[in-house]
Amino acid sequence: MRRVTKVFSLLILLSAPAILSVNISAEQIGFSKAAILISEEIASPVKETCIRVLQEEVGKRTSLELQQTDDWSNEITIALCLSSSKRLLGEKIPVREGNKIEEKQPEGFRLYYDKRKGKKILWIIGADKRGVLFGIGKLLRRAKMSEDKFLIDTPLDFASSPAYPIRGHQLGYRNTANSYDAWSVEQYEQYIRELVIFGTNSIENIPLGGKGDESVHFKLPRKEMNVEISKICDAYDVDYWVWIPAQVDLRIDSLRQKEIEKHEAFYKATPRLDNVFFPGGDPGDNHPRDVMPFLKELYTRLQKYHPGAGIWISLQGFSEEQIDYFYHYLDVEKPDWLSGVVSGPGSPPIAETRFRLPKQYKHRQYPDITHNVRCEFPAPNFDQALALTIGREGINPMPVYYAKINGDYAQFTDGFVAYSDGCHDDVNKIVWSQRGWDPNRNLRDILIEYSRFFFGPELGVSAAEGIFALEKDWLGPLKNNGSVETTFAYWKDLEKKYPELSDNWRWLMLQLRADYDTYIRRRLINEKNLEKEANEILAQVDKLGIETAMKKSLEKINEAATKPIEQNMKKQIENYCEDLFNIIGLQTSVKLYNASGAERGAILDFVDRPLNNRRWYTDEFSKIKQMSSEKKQKEKLEIIRTWENPGIGSYYDDISNIANSPHVKSTVPDATDFAWFDHGESRLRLSSLVYQNSPVLEYEDLDPNGRYIVRITGYGDALLRIDGQRLEPVLYNKEVEKFKEFVVPRILVGDGKIKMTFDIPEESHLNWRNYSRISDIWLIKR
Repeated sequence: MRRVTKVFSLLILLSAPAILSVNISAEQIGFSKAAILISEEIASPVKETCIRVLQEEVGKRTSLELQQTDDWSNEITIALCLSSSKRLLGEKIPVREGNKIEEKQPEGFRLYYDKRKGKKILWIIGADKRGVLFGIGKLLRRAKMSEDKFLIDTPLDFASSPAYPIRGHQLGYRNTANSYDAWSVEQYEQYIRELVIFGTNSIENIPLGGKGDESVHFKLPRKEMNVEISKICDAYDVDYWVWIPAQVDLRIDSLRQKEIEKHEAFYKATPRLDNVFFPGGDPGDNHPRDVMPFLKELYTRLQKYHPGAGIWISLQGFSEEQIDYFYHYLDVEKPDWLSGVVSGPGSPPIAETRFRLPKQYKHRQYPDITHNVRCEFPAPNFDQALALTIGREGINPMPVYYAKINGDYAQFTDGFVAYSDGCHDDVNKIVWSQRGWDPNRNLRDILIEYSRFFFGPELGVSAAEGIFALEKDWLGPLKNNGSVETTFAYWKDLEKKYPELSDNWRWLMLQLRADYDTYIRRRLINEKNLEKEANEILAQVDKLGIETAMKKSLEKINEAATKPIEQNMKKQIENYCEDLFNIIGLQTSVKLYNASGAERGAILDFVDRPLNNRRWYTDEFSKIKQMSSEKKQKEKLEIIRTWENPGIGSYYDDISNIANSPHVKSTVPDATDFAWFDHGESRLRLSSLVYQNSPVLEYEDLDPNGRYIVRITGYGDALLRIDGQRLEPVLYNKEVEKFKEFVVPRILVGDGKIKMTFDIPEESHLNWRNYSRISDIWLIKR
């Protein structure tokens, strides 16, 4: 269960209209006839990239063709140069004085509009070649571009440099990805370019190991695309990282040697390589005593082909003993071949890592900004209906949430390369890149620039507001979240006004989310009402008879399938998914679009996943028909009918379901409380698919003289304490959906209040998926 947090109030503030100040002396200058003049001191291939980016990105938005020049003869010139230079073809480059001049800091730049001898000059002055590219990116983000118009607000004198030296994203070309594996070289370059425009300086690939060397979507074999991505990174002077685990036992010499040879072959074939990231675990089971000598050998091989490239390690999945061994190794061996440590899912706490890590080693975060449940940073206050449908890897723009996470953790690091498995998290990538550049950058301004650049200047504010609204749609119980309908209407209005964006994949993803959230909410309301009506029919069992009551009840609850609602909206969702697959390779279905798995963004396959308990009713009614006793049949039907409504003076909590757990005070930080059984198609009762291992519940206003029974379902053990006192069960079934019962001593309810807690059983020998879990709790007054 996830309570509404400060994220909600932040969303309200950040989505409120901003008061804009107007500079009455401002003037818009047209650059439609500008020529590009670039310094020879900007080294190739970045020099050529700078020209291409300016020409192509302006051309797409304006149909203008900016020409390159080699002199100052034009009336309007965009001049690209380095701050270390004094002149550009005889013209003095503008210089500022001071202690910290941004255009002289690594990757920094300055945009300066100047008039000289009756001619107009827009200077883009970079501290280095990256700085020039980032300056171009900022110009493109703030310019007003439309057909035949390329306008710049003046006066203009803006300078900036990044706060963190590492700002990157993982774009692994592998079958597991939900879109990257379908990209061409041109699509990879365009996406990397767009990330650079927003301040990204690092790209991480997954070239070896792991799952799925082959994908039906591959435009190039994996080895060839690995080389092409490296070339793209070199063209943009972006650091090229690779993520390569060892999934063999490094104690076995033959296997260890084979891994080393595999690495060396890759190093040799790769044109540019800046850093190799070795995940200690996730995947991998090797002890650091075997890993560190292995990495030392890799470093030697790496330097043969890429002098200065770094080796990094994460401590993901390491035990306390292994963590201590690693730090002891650093203290004793002081390896100068190790560049730093990466903190990712399953790593020790990030602040602790920075504290224990000697200062000579860098610290990079590997944040999961791509998943919604069963992950490092789950969507807050997420409704079960969304977890069942849009699921773990659905389209997830959450700018406020991820900006907060960045603010909480970045201070302990030298930056980040974020984990991503597709383009569905595009907004989150831009937020992290921009906050990595400037941690204090206004979030609303980031989204306005995002919307202006990708959708057009007139949509800057309105699309940004729509993105904030989509994030709010996921906060709290979906059934009660009326803002979903408002957001849907808002995006439909934008879609109607801007039909020219129908082939823009970012636009389509946002439109799809608005439709998808609304469709799921309307289905949820309808299906819950049908279940309520089905229970009302069961209440008439004495009048109708057992067979008829079950038949009519099942017919009613199954109207969700036999009389489906909102089919036009569903068709629109299908159309969006088809368009997104054709445009950007987003695989929203295993069957239709060959997604690598049901949990890998296949949201179309779950768009009609039952949101009431009709599957469970069907199975339970079949069991009831096999019972020989009419009395037992009626008792079972009564349990089904009153499952969530145990009667006056009694209470029910669907543990970890935010829509129906009023007494639960505990949360599960990684959202592993959303179960993934039977590939997402489990027929268990929905309450059995959300759980906690050790929930905390608090009750007030109990009858001091009442006798209460605690009833529990789940799986495995339930070691119950009330007000700290351990209770012994009177009924104790460990099977799924079977009951455990405990009598509450009267003395514990004497003050009208109790607190339930649960001891965690010793299950370290089990996989976490097989740990004991608690799904439903009743406090029943007898």
